[in-house]
Amino acid sequence: MTPRWLHRLWQTATGRFGLIVVAVIALAALVSLFWTPFDPRASDIGDRWLPPGLPHLLGTDDTGRDILSLLMAGARTTVFVSVGAGLIATLVGIALAALGALTTRLVRETVAVLVDILIAFPVLLIAMMISSVWGGSLWVVIWAVGIGFGVNIARVTRPELRRVQQSDFILAARASGLTPAQTLVRHLLPNVAPVFIVQLSWSMAVAVLAEAGLSYLGFGASVVEPSWGLLLADLQRYIGVHPLTVIWPGLTITLTVLALNLLGDGLREATDPTLRHRAAETHTPAVVA
Repeated sequence: MTPRWLHRLWQTATGRFGLIVVAVIALAALVSLFWTPFDPRASDIGDRWLPPGLPHLLGTDDTGRDILSLLMAGARTTVFVSVGAGLIATLVGIALAALGALTTRLVRETVAVLVDILIAFPVLLIAMMISSVWGGSLWVVIWAVGIGFGVNIARVTRPELRRVQQSDFILAARASGLTPAQTLVRHLLPNVAPVFIVQLSWSMAVAVLAEAGLSYLGFGASVVEPSWGLLLADLQRYIGVHPLTVIWPGLTITLTVLALNLLGDGLREATDPTLRHRAAETHTPAVVA
């Protein structure tokens, strides 16, 4: 049986679009582990700059590599970075938000100051600084984006936790004997989930952009790893001669980032009970006496 939140997500146009695109990207990444139309690393000078058609559906690049195979292989990198950064952002965000909302006043104020300091540093700049010292890698992108947006999630989620903490049902939960950890898991986090989901989807979308941008600049994925950013960097030199080849990686990055943001908005609408109540009140016909 389909969960209710998934049914409500599918009913919204933005949620449906985001879910379909994200599912296609994830499926392409999974399939590329076992099969691609051509070997993404194999070059064939005789097939350079072939236009879209059979057997190369999206054409070939300057060394004869199949662009569709490169995009499918690059999807693995995108999924790995976005999921990894999302997990780290979740752990950092929830930990800082809980410390900043549910502890003593001294700890709360210390965490608030720490969050304000960390949030002042741009995520991409931090990733570039780390990459210049330890070398470019996907793990640098994952940790930089995960920690950077974990702080952002904490800043947004902490006041929501403080607000929900003052509710009557939280006082009733405490009176029933629940520990602070149980109250956090059972009552606080589910009630701030809509706000958290939007921030998490945003961090995953930025992780995709960060990986592509840093790889484009030479600070992200290594040259032996498939990456949409590396493909875009290789092809942008020929944009005046073969503009269509540059469109494919750029369009893929754009659609993925847009889909993640729209999926986050759709999940917020599907999981936020207050939005559902407002929608029900709006569509309830008035009774005429």
